[in-house]
Amino acid sequence: MIVIDAASPVPPFEQLRAQLARQIQDRTLAVGTRLPAIRRLAADLGLAANTVGRAYRELEEAGLIETRGAAGSYVSAAGEKGRERARRAAAEYAAVIARAGIGTDEALRIVRAALADGTAG
Repeated sequence: MIVIDAASPVPPFEQLRAQLARQIQDRTLAVGTRLPAIRRLAADLGLAANTVGRAYRELEEAGLIETRGAAGSYVSAAGEKGRERARRAAAEYAAVIARAGIGTDEALRIVRAALADGTAG
């Protein structure tokens, strides 16, 4: 269920994007699930179609959904593939850390620093 808080300082498109992303990531919305049409969801939520369209575009750019033209938008399998790549990379990183004799706390600091300064992307 999507809830848009009109009193929130967070823009409606971002509220929608974040809620859909969370539902995709926690698998409430499974891979292959068809999302509501933009105009229908906009009407259901009392939003402008452009607001919903922006949220969908950002989800598509993040690889969480894919749009198949007139067939609609669907939860993408790319998110699952990305998770699997991340798990493999984490296992490889853990092996490197173990061989280097670096402790868990320091290894986590290294990852946090890479994420914070953008070198992880």
